[in-house]
Amino acid sequence: MRTFSLNRSDDGEVVDPRARLDEISKAKCVKQLMSYQACVKRIEGDETGHKHCTGQYFDYWACIDKHVAPRLFKWTK
Repeated sequence: MRTFSLNRSDDGEVVDPRARLDEISKAKCVKQLMSYQACVKRIEGDETGHKHCTGQYFDYWACIDKHVAPRLFKWTK
């Protein structure tokens, strides 16, 4: 039987491992982050509100999710 210990904070609260896994995975998604940042810079002066970077934002988080999921869900099997 596989056992694991939950990460706990100093006050005993269970810590969600997702935040730490997100930080580790961000290094693998630099291309998507740079694309998103370039888009944000490109539309900075848009007064109409019609331009957005939603696609790039979702691409960045999809990349992170792709790298986090195998590590995060291995405990739910």
